[in-house]
Amino acid sequence: MRFQPSELQTFIYFLACSFILGCLFYYRVRTSRHRLFNSILLLTFGCLGLYFSVLLENHQLASAAKAVHETFMVVLGFAIIRYWGMLLFQLLAPLVRLKPPRILEDLLEAVAMIGWVFYRLHLAGLQLGQLVTTSAVITAVLAFAMQDTLGNILAGLALHLDNSIEQGDWIKLGDLTGRVVDLSWRATRVETRNGETVMIPNGMLMKGQFQLLGKRMDKPLAWRRWVWFEVGLDTLPTQVMLLIENAIREAAPPNVAQDPPPSCLLMNVEKGNARYAARYWLTDLQNDDPTDSQIRTLIDAVLRRNSLRLAAPQYKVFVTQENERYFEGRHKQHTQERLAVLQKLELLASLKDDELHTLADRLRFTPYVSGDVMIRQGEKVEWLYIIIKGEAEAWVQPTRGERKLFAKLGPGSFFGEMGLMTGEAIRATVVVSTNVECYRIDKESFQQILLSRPELAGVFSEVLVKRQAEEQILLNDDTNIILPAARSEILAKLQHFIGLNRGA
Repeated sequence: MRFQPSELQTFIYFLACSFILGCLFYYRVRTSRHRLFNSILLLTFGCLGLYFSVLLENHQLASAAKAVHETFMVVLGFAIIRYWGMLLFQLLAPLVRLKPPRILEDLLEAVAMIGWVFYRLHLAGLQLGQLVTTSAVITAVLAFAMQDTLGNILAGLALHLDNSIEQGDWIKLGDLTGRVVDLSWRATRVETRNGETVMIPNGMLMKGQFQLLGKRMDKPLAWRRWVWFEVGLDTLPTQVMLLIENAIREAAPPNVAQDPPPSCLLMNVEKGNARYAARYWLTDLQNDDPTDSQIRTLIDAVLRRNSLRLAAPQYKVFVTQENERYFEGRHKQHTQERLAVLQKLELLASLKDDELHTLADRLRFTPYVSGDVMIRQGEKVEWLYIIIKGEAEAWVQPTRGERKLFAKLGPGSFFGEMGLMTGEAIRATVVVSTNVECYRIDKESFQQILLSRPELAGVFSEVLVKRQAEEQILLNDDTNIILPAARSEILAKLQHFIGLNRGA
């Protein structure tokens, strides 16, 4: 049972080489130092056992020496297999840019250990054929007793073969969210953001449903996050959404992808507030809450810079005196804003201040979003539209040929005056280019003013003739030009439509 000198020399060289590679492994692969230390202990224990068998043989205890020798040869083989398995898979393979899965390392080590046991039994004189025949029942019993373990092994293999989970993936299983750091033959090791390590049996992953966070087909790692906030209903949703989207794009916070771009959506209206969601794509899944916090801080700062605030759920309790003061102040402020708009219109230049105040009180605020049609050609609309923010386009469809762009309308532009004062059909379709805010004046408001001051009909008719002439010049189409009606004809239509000649 003694080693031959050549065998002993080879064994010593082998141990020296293993020791050198083990030192390199210790400094290069820090995550498996504990396993390396255990393997070295097992290797040392095996060597000491062989030395003990030699001492027994020197004391003429041949039978005991043989038993100890074979036992510790098995132990030594296990240690060498495990030791070199780690060196091959975790040290040498990465050097040649290979990254075999951990479960493959475990299974190959297990197969090598079983083969080593059979080899030592064969050297001891046991026939392998007899061993296989007599161990069939034992194998069946072990398979039944270890069905959960075998299930985990097969589940781990299945997860690896179809690449369902890889090391570094972020998964969510129920309330658990974490990063996969290891996938062994028995379980998948997951580290949470709170520094916890959770062992999930592979069978549970195969039987249940789990989510892979941020992993999309042929696209970089990114996970869409939703940051919820609420703003009062006094502010237009289009304004809030535009503010937030521009702010996130310009700030370009860390870990926030620019493609796909951030977005802001109105998701609901509840408890007296508009509920919004700022959505962005997170590129570093470790920093989910810090990035969400940064986005919330950015939203709050943007709203404050624009005289807005994040809103809490509202419950209205009316106190008559305070509410009257509040609404009176708001009404006065809105009236001044509307007066400033009306005073700039050429159409209303001849109205007195009290008449402008009457119109300002009856203006109706009307918002439109991009793509909306404000009025259509051929419709009869008894409204005057005044744009205060945003842009729109007026399109004319001739009787022959394709439609043409008639005019681009912006803040201060107005249209619909012919329909308001004479009842004529609209001559152009107005389509919103960007989100538009406008005021509308109805027929009844003008009717009250004209009935009190009939002489204004002549002034308005002159403005209408001028506007109609300007429209024909803009059209610049000789085949479809309708010559401007005479001032007397428009005046007659206006008086008839408003009702000024009923008493005549």
